Parts: sequence; C-alpha cells; structure tokens
Amino acid sequence: MDVDTRLLRYFAAVAEEGNLTRAAERLYVAQPSLTKQIKQLETLLGVQLFVRSRSGMALTEAGRALAARVPDVLDTLRHAVRETKDAASGAQRVLRVGIMGSGANEATPAIIAAFGERHPGLRVEMRQGTWSEPTAGLADGEADAALLYLPFPGQERWRTAELFTEPRCLLLPSGHRLADRAEVDFRELWDEPFVAAPVQAGAWRDWWLAADAREGRPPVVGAETRHPDDWLNAIVNGYGIALAPSSAARFYPRPGITQVAVTGVAPCTAAVVWSPARDDDPVVRGFVDACRVVCGATG
Repeated sequence: MDVDTRLLRYFAAVAEEGNLTRAAERLYVAQPSLTKQIKQLETLLGVQLFVRSRSGMALTEAGRALAARVPDVLDTLRHAVRETKDAASGAQRVLRVGIMGSGANEATPAIIAAFGERHPGLRVEMRQGTWSEPTAGLADGEADAALLYLPFPGQERWRTAELFTEPRCLLLPSGHRLADRAEVDFRELWDEPFVAAPVQAGAWRDWWLAADAREGRPPVVGAETRHPDDWLNAIVNGYGIALAPSSAARFYPRPGITQVAVTGVAPCTAAVVWSPARDDDPVVRGFVDACRVVCGATG
C-alpha cells in the first residue's frame, strides 16, 4: 500500500492540534482541502482515524496507533532526503536557508560570510519562499533555517531570534492618486484594494493587510498572488496596493511602483527561525550565531 507522505503530514497536524481550523492554518491550506485529505487517508487505510465533534477532532484507537508512529516516519524521511542531497553535493555540506523577499536585507551577504568563517567547507543555499507558505520551507523540511518577518502563523512551534525591526511602507502604482504624497495615514486606505497573499496564508496574510488596524472593517482584496514577482506585477498593473518592509524600495526597485511612508500600522521585525529539533545541530546553531553577531542581536 502506497501512502502519500503529504497525507501523513496532514494527519499529524490534525492529531497534534485536535482541531481542523488550527491544523489548516499551521499547514497553510484551506480547511475544506484538509478535510478532504484526511478522508482520503481514512479511505486508503480502511479505518476511521478521528471522531469529529463540535469540540474538535479526537483520535480513535486506530488514530492513536498511527499518531504514535507518524512523527518518527516523517523525521526519518526528512533526514534521508537531507543526507541524499548532501551526498549529491559531495563532501561539502549544504545549509538550506529559506527566505521571504530579501531575507535579512543588506545583512544577508555578511551573515553568509560570517557563517563561512565559522564553518569552512560548508555552503549556504538560499531558497526563496512563496507567499502561500510563510515558513519558506521550514514546515515541509526543505529548509534547515529561515530568515523571515514576524509574525507568521504557527510561529510558536519554532525557535526565533529577532534580528532587527523596520517600519512598514506602502507600495502603489506610480499613477495612483496618493503616489505624490510623502506620507499616508492607514485610515485613508481602508477602502483601497490590496494585493494579498492566498487565503491559506492565514494570519500572515492578515498581518500584511494590517487587519488589526482596520477597526473591524474587512480588507478589500484586488488580487491574490503567491510569488514576489507576481505581487509586484499586480501592483504595477493597478490591481491593488500593498504594505511591505521599508527596505522594499532598495530590494524591489520596479518601474511603475512608488513607495510612500505610512502611519497607523506597526513595524515589522526580521528574525532567524529554526526547528526546536535542530537546537543541538552545530551547523544550524552556527548560522543562528552568525545572524545575531552581524545584526547585533542579543535575543
């Protein structure tokens, strides 16, 4: 019997959370899709894994038996994949670092250099994440560490070390009525269409729509995108505006887009993020230390 490891990963999330909504947010998938995948796994195995009720998802006896084994199975598979990729790279181990956007901005090359000094013979491979998966590969084991902006959904499951904080700014089409302003109050933007991450990005999408600063008013979404280039193109083409780190002007220069300062929204914080399971990994710890030293962080 062939069982897709994605189904096992979805099962493990629901088993740990005991709730479909929280598990869907953690996995960055829509809840109906998650429900369908769980039913598919039950059909494939020929057993009922959960008892569904208003209070959540309780494991059956069969579900508890599977839940006891699945974490080890997934962990073994992740290690096997990592070792296989490392072997393909020769004697040099590769540290895979997920990034969203520009990573740690200007500090990123210095971090890689500082890490290389501490761990000669190791190479850092940067992997650009998508808006639909805000951990940039950590959640599915494709990244060993990540440079991310906080907050992101499921953040409590990961180790984080804050590196620096910067204001958020407004990106809009150069022909927009507000493009010649030096500064805009966020209240003026409540009815403006925004370019947003997919719905499955959950709280991360809400943060970059500044849902907490809208006093209960739902955002207007003009377009949804999954990749930085698509996001920028949607802004240029007038489908909406967007909030971004203030460093966006330096790292996303794009004809047709104007950056304007915005008040009334909280700043954003960049951090290095890793799994608690890698706390004793000297390579991951070395990268975290390099991030802290270069950025002057002590947390």
